[in-house]
Amino acid sequence: MRKIKLIWDFRGPGAVKTAEHHEEHLKEYIAIQNLPLNITGFTVISEMYATAWMVVTDDIMIPVRDALRPHRGELAP
Repeated sequence: MRKIKLIWDFRGPGAVKTAEHHEEHLKEYIAIQNLPLNITGFTVISEMYATAWMVVTDDIMIPVRDALRPHRGELAP
């Protein structure tokens, strides 16, 4: 089964803190929904740009996408 990385982009002076905080909400969502994968993180691209992300499987991607509205997605390694 394919794994898909759902990504939220944050820009501006508070981008890093916002991405870090958003990851906490993603972890909460995973716990509440009892999702099969618990892979989340945040990536600092620069002090003005950061991303928060979570990895889901193909079979649950659409309901999670519709509920959380990520900015983009890509195949996870």
